[in-house]
Amino acid sequence: MFRNGPLLALYAGAVTLALLGEVRAQAAAERQVYQPSLGDLMTMAIQPRHIKLGLAAREKNWAYAAYELRELQSAFQRVARTVPVYKSTDMAGLIIATTSAPMEDVAAAIKAGDSGKFDEAYAQLTETCNACHQSTATK
Repeated sequence: MFRNGPLLALYAGAVTLALLGEVRAQAAAERQVYQPSLGDLMTMAIQPRHIKLGLAAREKNWAYAAYELRELQSAFQRVARTVPVYKSTDMAGLIIATTSAPMEDVAAAIKAGDSGKFDEAYAQLTETCNACHQSTATK
C-alpha cells in the first residue's frame, strides 16, 4: 500500500495544480476592465466641471473658477485619450476645434474678474457643447 503512496501524492498534486489553474483562469475571465462610454465620461468628468465653473463665477470666486477651467480642460483631454474615435469622429480634433476659442474667452474673463464677459463666454462654451452633442447625435 505504501509503494503507491508517492504515486498517489504526485497524482493528487497534479490534480490540485490543474484545479488551481482553472480557478485562476475563471477569475481572470470574470474580471473585466471597466471601459466607460463617452456618455459616462461626459457625465462623470465634463459635466460636473462645467457646472462648478459656472457656480464659481456666479460667486465671483475667480481663483476657483480658474482651477475648474483647468480641470475642465484636463477632463476633455482625458476623454479624448479614453475615446479617441467616436462614431468615426476624431474626438481630440473635435474637442480642440470646438472648445479652444470659448475656453480662451472664459479664461480671459476669469483673469479680468469680469462677470459680464464670463457670462457671455460661458454661454458660448455651453452652446458649443450643445452643438457638439447635436452633431454627434448624443442629445
